[in-house]
Amino acid sequence: MEQILLFLLVCICEQGLSASAPKEVHGILPKSKTKGVDFCGVDKYYYIVRSDLGCYLRSTNFNAGEDLEIFGLHNAVRGGDHYLAHSDDLFYVIKGDSYRRVTNLNADSDSVVYTLHPNCQNGDHYFSHDKYFYIIFKKKGVYRRVTNMHEDLDVVQKPLHPKAKDGLYYWGIKDHIYLVKPNSKWGVEYHRMDDFSNANPSTFSFHASVLNFLPGGVSINHGKAFGVWQPVKTVSNNAKISVAWEQQIVRKVGYEKKEMHSMEHNWKVSSSVTVGAEGLTKLLLTAQISLTAEYGGTKIDSKDEAWSDATEVSEKVSFTLPPNSNIYFWQYKLGLGKVDVLYCRDLAFTDDSKPPTFVPLPSAAD
Repeated sequence: MEQILLFLLVCICEQGLSASAPKEVHGILPKSKTKGVDFCGVDKYYYIVRSDLGCYLRSTNFNAGEDLEIFGLHNAVRGGDHYLAHSDDLFYVIKGDSYRRVTNLNADSDSVVYTLHPNCQNGDHYFSHDKYFYIIFKKKGVYRRVTNMHEDLDVVQKPLHPKAKDGLYYWGIKDHIYLVKPNSKWGVEYHRMDDFSNANPSTFSFHASVLNFLPGGVSINHGKAFGVWQPVKTVSNNAKISVAWEQQIVRKVGYEKKEMHSMEHNWKVSSSVTVGAEGLTKLLLTAQISLTAEYGGTKIDSKDEAWSDATEVSEKVSFTLPPNSNIYFWQYKLGLGKVDVLYCRDLAFTDDSKPPTFVPLPSAAD
């Protein structure tokens, strides 16, 4: 009996030692939860539009991270519901029941506005492949293919292949259709299909420099965002009487540039991006921090904090400390993974060693 109990105990211990905590999986923000963010493609180029950042990324290979260049997005084409590029070398920006057709997203060149045919409205995803426009209606589980979205010409409507139903984003070029898959233990991947009848798509991962440009991608590369209070200084009064104190509180405030500078290494940033490469990195970081925990964020709006380079600042603080008591000074900081990114300006204090329970920054908008 004792041998049996010993054997069971050993088995339980071995299982406990070998078991590891499940890896927390968070993904990129799907198109259904954002506005002005989309993929499109034409000829040899793939595009990711980040209307929220005022720019778009162009590449010839998302998997290898080749020819990564970022351009400014013209104000007239920002805030679109959908973006697609067609074989006629034109870009289409859909807003509500109409679309704007331009030759250049950076300059709003040769713009013309058309209404969408009623049958082509209210799609969940729009993209172009070969000479056709595709409109995906996810709830219906179908796609509609036309040669003209204004007149609804040459219509074909078919059920979506099961392997094409769960795309977060879709785009196409002449020879292929692409869709971004939900995040898994293998990370963020995209499928390539010849058409929607293809049951065996090819699968690719995103290069890290491309992933950084996706909403939620920064946390996948660098770790989930966090916001915590860190202790700055403790002052004690061990006397039996109250003591008036005047202290200089020295702390670091601002953006820890050196920790995130690597994000910019593989990008060629056009002069049309007015904030420049470093400014774009800051925009990506504030966007990442503002997301919910499901997508690696903190739901904190940090855009009004001091995003200038981190530097030490000194602040004079006067207070009266009661007998046999302590005062603890705290500073809030934001970061990714295990790296501190932003040291916030405001100080807080407590009368015990427990950090404050409030967040000193506003919540990000939904």
